[in-house]
Amino acid sequence: MAATRVLTAHVPADLADKVDALATRIERSRGWVMKQALAAWIDQEEERHKLTLEALADVDSGRVIDHQSIQAWADSLTTDRQLPPPTL
Repeated sequence: MAATRVLTAHVPADLADKVDALATRIERSRGWVMKQALAAWIDQEEERHKLTLEALADVDSGRVIDHQSIQAWADSLTTDRQLPPPTL
Protein backbone atom coordinates (compact mmCIF):
# COMPACT_ATOMS: atom_id res chain seq x y z
CA MET A 1 0.00 0.00 0.00
CA ALA A 2 1.29 3.45 -0.91
CA ALA A 3 2.18 5.84 1.88
CA THR A 4 -0.46 8.47 2.56
CA ARG A 5 -0.57 11.86 4.21
CA VAL A 6 -3.43 13.92 5.54
CA LEU A 7 -3.98 17.31 3.91
CA THR A 8 -6.32 19.83 5.48
CA ALA A 9 -8.06 22.64 3.64
CA HIS A 10 -10.73 25.11 4.62
CA VAL A 11 -13.39 25.24 1.91
CA PRO A 12 -16.61 27.23 1.68
CA ALA A 13 -19.55 25.47 3.34
CA ASP A 14 -21.50 25.31 0.07
CA LEU A 15 -18.61 23.51 -1.62
CA ALA A 16 -18.34 21.05 1.27
CA ASP A 17 -22.09 20.45 0.98
CA LYS A 18 -21.68 19.66 -2.72
CA VAL A 19 -18.88 17.21 -1.96
CA ASP A 20 -21.05 15.52 0.66
CA ALA A 21 -24.01 15.34 -1.72
CA LEU A 22 -21.88 13.88 -4.50
CA ALA A 23 -20.34 11.32 -2.15
CA THR A 24 -23.79 10.24 -1.03
CA ARG A 25 -25.13 10.08 -4.58
CA ILE A 26 -22.29 7.90 -5.88
CA GLU A 27 -22.00 5.94 -2.64
CA ARG A 28 -18.38 6.85 -2.00
CA SER A 29 -16.67 8.51 0.92
CA ARG A 30 -15.96 12.24 1.07
CA GLY A 31 -12.24 11.38 1.12
CA TRP A 32 -12.57 9.34 -2.08
CA VAL A 33 -14.34 12.22 -3.83
CA MET A 34 -11.68 14.66 -2.67
CA LYS A 35 -8.82 12.40 -3.85
CA GLN A 36 -10.43 12.01 -7.27
CA ALA A 37 -11.03 15.75 -7.61
CA LEU A 38 -7.51 16.67 -6.51
CA ALA A 39 -5.89 14.09 -8.80
CA ALA A 40 -7.96 15.29 -11.78
CA TRP A 41 -7.10 18.94 -11.10
CA ILE A 42 -3.38 18.20 -10.76
CA ASP A 43 -3.42 16.19 -14.01
CA GLN A 44 -5.14 19.14 -15.75
CA GLU A 45 -2.63 21.66 -14.40
CA GLU A 46 0.33 19.46 -15.38
CA GLU A 47 -1.05 19.18 -18.92
CA ARG A 48 -1.63 22.95 -19.05
CA HIS A 49 1.98 23.52 -17.95
CA LYS A 50 3.32 21.09 -20.56
CA LEU A 51 1.30 22.78 -23.32
CA THR A 52 2.48 26.21 -22.17
CA LEU A 53 6.12 25.11 -22.36
CA GLU A 54 5.52 23.68 -25.85
CA ALA A 55 3.88 26.93 -26.96
CA LEU A 56 6.76 29.00 -25.60
CA ALA A 57 9.22 26.76 -27.45
CA ASP A 58 7.24 27.38 -30.67
CA VAL A 59 7.45 31.14 -30.09
CA ASP A 60 11.19 30.94 -29.35
CA SER A 61 11.77 29.06 -32.61
CA GLY A 62 9.59 31.41 -34.66
CA ARG A 63 6.73 28.95 -35.33
CA VAL A 64 3.98 31.56 -35.02
CA ILE A 65 1.25 33.15 -37.12
CA ASP A 66 1.19 36.93 -36.99
CA HIS A 67 -1.69 38.71 -35.31
CA GLN A 68 -2.82 40.53 -38.44
CA SER A 69 -3.35 37.24 -40.30
CA ILE A 70 -5.39 35.80 -37.46
CA GLN A 71 -7.43 38.98 -37.13
CA ALA A 72 -8.17 39.10 -40.87
CA TRP A 73 -9.27 35.45 -40.82
CA ALA A 74 -11.44 35.97 -37.71
CA ASP A 75 -13.03 39.09 -39.20
CA SER A 76 -13.84 37.18 -42.40
CA LEU A 77 -15.84 34.52 -40.54
CA THR A 78 -18.89 36.82 -40.34
CA THR A 79 -18.80 37.73 -44.03
CA ASP A 80 -19.75 36.05 -47.28
CA ARG A 81 -16.06 35.81 -48.21
CA GLN A 82 -14.48 33.71 -45.47
CA LEU A 83 -10.72 33.34 -45.67
CA PRO A 84 -9.04 29.98 -45.13
CA PRO A 85 -7.45 29.59 -41.70
CA PRO A 86 -3.86 30.91 -41.60
CA THR A 87 -1.12 28.29 -41.59
CA LEU A 88 2.57 28.34 -40.75
